Amino acid sequence: MRLLRTAVLGACLSLSTLALASPSAPQNGVDYVTLAQPQPVQAAGKKVEVIEFFMYHCPVCNALEPGLEAWIRQQGDRIAVRRVHFPFTGPADPEAHLYLTLEALGKLDEMHAKVFKAVHVDRVRLNTDAAIIDWASRNGIDRAAFLNAWNSFGVTMKLRQLSKIVADYKIESAPTLVIDGRYVTSPSIVNKDLKTSDRNALFNATLEVAGKLVDQAAKAK
Repeated sequence: MRLLRTAVLGACLSLSTLALASPSAPQNGVDYVTLAQPQPVQAAGKKVEVIEFFMYHCPVCNALEPGLEAWIRQQGDRIAVRRVHFPFTGPADPEAHLYLTLEALGKLDEMHAKVFKAVHVDRVRLNTDAAIIDWASRNGIDRAAFLNAWNSFGVTMKLRQLSKIVADYKIESAPTLVIDGRYVTSPSIVNKDLKTSDRNALFNATLEVAGKLVDQAAKAK
């Protein structure tokens, strides 16, 4: 009888742990990690900053994008979103350079989704400076204006700073979300415990974790 009670107790404890390690009640070290050194945020007032580290050529980033955009709209004015392109090939990463140039031109709302489509649907290889500049000019951006922004001091400095930003936030892969400069989650982190092959379920779970972290951060403001 004592063995039976011990077994039942062990099962209950296991179920309790499993319940805590879930998207609806995210657990530090399981569904997300907390940075030992929180990073300064740019969000003003009571808004919670959400940063997405991504890469244009990343298939998971591309697949996550529609759900992430819907989640951002759902969060409304309580969050401020920033995106940081992971410098996959180093401090002169062409795709990161493209993102920063579009940002400088005020063209992200117009072009961000088009870049994903070009890479993942149209199979355009935007992996060199020349290919990106040609693609931009063929897609309605004045070539001289694009080159001016591309070669500008501001864009060049931001491009050089990306490696430090990635190191400061301890980012190892993309896509990764950082909430309020301190909480880090991603599909790869969430799936260590969730262990699902259903990509949509994984994305939904990741965004649910992110939402709970926004709640947590908002309460502290």
